[in-house]
Amino acid sequence: MSFFDQVVIAYRGDDARSKAQAEQCEALLRRAGCQVYTGPAGPRCNPYPDFLDATDGQIDLAIVLGGDGSALAAARHLSTVDVPILAVNVGGHLGFLTQPPEVLTPPFWERLLAGDYEIEKRMMLQSQLTGAAPLPEWQPFFCLNEFCLKIAGESRLTSIILELAINGEVVDQVHGDGLLISTPTGTTSYTVAANGPIVAPSLEAITITAICPLSLSSRPVVLPATGIIEVAPLYDPDLNIKLWSDGTLAAAIHPCQTVRIEAARHPARLVILEERHSYFRTLREKLKWAGTRIQAERDPGCRIAQSSYNQNHQLDSEPPRSGSF
Repeated sequence: MSFFDQVVIAYRGDDARSKAQAEQCEALLRRAGCQVYTGPAGPRCNPYPDFLDATDGQIDLAIVLGGDGSALAAARHLSTVDVPILAVNVGGHLGFLTQPPEVLTPPFWERLLAGDYEIEKRMMLQSQLTGAAPLPEWQPFFCLNEFCLKIAGESRLTSIILELAINGEVVDQVHGDGLLISTPTGTTSYTVAANGPIVAPSLEAITITAICPLSLSSRPVVLPATGIIEVAPLYDPDLNIKLWSDGTLAAAIHPCQTVRIEAARHPARLVILEERHSYFRTLREKLKWAGTRIQAERDPGCRIAQSSYNQNHQLDSEPPRSGSF
């Protein structure tokens, strides 16, 4: 028997290994008594509307076989109905959001079917366009990584000016290639490439980072998750500013329109099966930190001295008085 009644499986439509793994998972789930819906996902395939229609939104688990892009797409479509997402790196690349394929082997699989797993909640953002027509028919838009306001011209690359307001107060007029509004999860994606900060995903915060600003005074800003951000184009000579959600096109932004961005009500719910799961280990491995590039170790004498110091200062040291350093 299974802990789940209805399960959906999304696999990379352009990857044979991902499809084969999906077929294997489907067979195992059906054998356990689950109703299973399977479909390809990718830039030209979106199985999630069909999944939601077929299940009436009552999905107990989504298994996503691919890379980070596959996990992001699942979060955008399924977070509003609180579906737990097991994202496994099958045919993907970096894998910041996915778990290794080993979690689909028997010991982990048995735990999954028994409901023995952890849920890691990741904050998401939502956006909505307001102002002059035409406005998008379907709003709001959602993202797990970031919203990006950036031009998409066919003939030339021009700079733009965006007015940034936070909680109704104009803060900056950013002149450059665009603007990133990111969740903590997204700070290891486009934001870190734009020299923005890395924010631990356990925090609830919003980061704002300019893309190639033409002013050295334009700096990244970190806000509490309660902040409401509004961005309006002031200079867009070719009328080509677009709103992008996790790297996919959300909407064109027309003159006299404003993009309102805030924390989404529902977080993404990521299923964690991996033992000793560690965000900082992921950073070390994916960003090549701490010994992955430079093979060096501390002198053993340093460790011995530190251990001795810790033993001699356990609980018997007087806490600092108020105002002391």
